[in-house]
Amino acid sequence: MPKEPLIAIIDDDASFRASLVDLLSSIAYRAEAFACAEDFIAATANPYDCVVSDVHMPGMSGIDLQRLLASRAYPVPVIMVTGRTEPGLEQRVVSSGAVCLLKKPFDADVLIDCLERVLKP
Repeated sequence: MPKEPLIAIIDDDASFRASLVDLLSSIAYRAEAFACAEDFIAATANPYDCVVSDVHMPGMSGIDLQRLLASRAYPVPVIMVTGRTEPGLEQRVVSSGAVCLLKKPFDADVLIDCLERVLKP
């Protein structure tokens, strides 16, 4: 029996993190939450199957995290989420290597569709 995928949720908004963990748990994904990219980096002993990260956080941004993971050859798909709109943001996210950019608030089905695309064997 295959194990459920392990998803890292990185967002500085505690209620958003908790709601995503609950959502993913309800659809048979395991999820671990981190308040910032630095906490995630310190805990990368677990082999995550996907990362869902806020773009804008205190300290390291989601885009900087994606670039760091790529430079370390940590092969994990990254889905970015943001509550902001600004010129050029989508292009910066795409050029960083993120697989999806979701604008808050987003429908849970949009996140699930993105996860299913990147986690297909």
